[in-house]
Amino acid sequence: MLTFLPPFVRGSLIMLLIICSTLMLVPFLFLAAMLKLLIPLATTRRWFTIVSIEIANLWVGFNNLLLSVVNDIEWDIKGAEGLDPKDWYFVTCNHQSWADILVAQKALFRKIPMLKFFLKQQLIWVPVIGLAWWALDFPFMKRYSAAEIEKNPALKGKDLETTRKACEKFKYTPVTVFNFMEGTRFTPDKHRSQESPYQYLLKPKAGGAAFVLGAMGEQLHTLLNITIHYPSDDRSFWHFLCGKIHKVVVRIERQSIPPRFLSRDYLSDQQFRAEFQQWVSDLWAQKDELLGQLHGKTDPA
Repeated sequence: MLTFLPPFVRGSLIMLLIICSTLMLVPFLFLAAMLKLLIPLATTRRWFTIVSIEIANLWVGFNNLLLSVVNDIEWDIKGAEGLDPKDWYFVTCNHQSWADILVAQKALFRKIPMLKFFLKQQLIWVPVIGLAWWALDFPFMKRYSAAEIEKNPALKGKDLETTRKACEKFKYTPVTVFNFMEGTRFTPDKHRSQESPYQYLLKPKAGGAAFVLGAMGEQLHTLLNITIHYPSDDRSFWHFLCGKIHKVVVRIERQSIPPRFLSRDYLSDQQFRAEFQQWVSDLWAQKDELLGQLHGKTDPA
């Protein structure tokens, strides 16, 4: 343990080593991706996809090792038993900090396929990391606002079409599709401006999840509903790296995705849209109740 080091030094050390490991591994990811493009055989593409995932798992495993060596964090994780790394999963989680990603990777590492996120199209231009996301087949999405669709009706349905094309790559190799349904990190200001009906959560956005299930209904049958609780009021990513967050609570609830929600068109099927939004609202109400229980157990008397 390197907990004797000052917090700023610990956070800087972890950040530096993560950057170094990223710079070391990205060239190998890029090489695997280029070979996959140059040899367009199904077997070869599948093999290089597996190689790319294993390179990414080296990165995640190294991050986990850093956190355990540099900082003394108490991990309270329940619900990760009996998962299958050869199955397909849809994962959602409450979002409070960019530390949530490292926490989710820690809780699910090698228990399910590597987490893949839907990313905004602009993020492909992020130096180094954008290249890594592209090499790992992370789907890049271009969302159209209601105003854009109203101005150009031909854009209607393009979101779903883009999602389906992105998900084609996920049909042959087990994958975990990860989605923060809140769409942004929780802050008191956002909570107030939304007038959220939940005490600890922002309003969920059902559209992204519905698009994924509509595109991958043949593979995705299991939802992992993750709830992350930081007993400390300080949830920032930097303070997480610095070791100022001493305990992380993770609860993972596994449930079957109702078959009626698979392979449906969220945009044009009004009844499905209403049913799906109600299902997501119920999930969020249960999550909010669980967070209330966790806060009650950990808050000072």
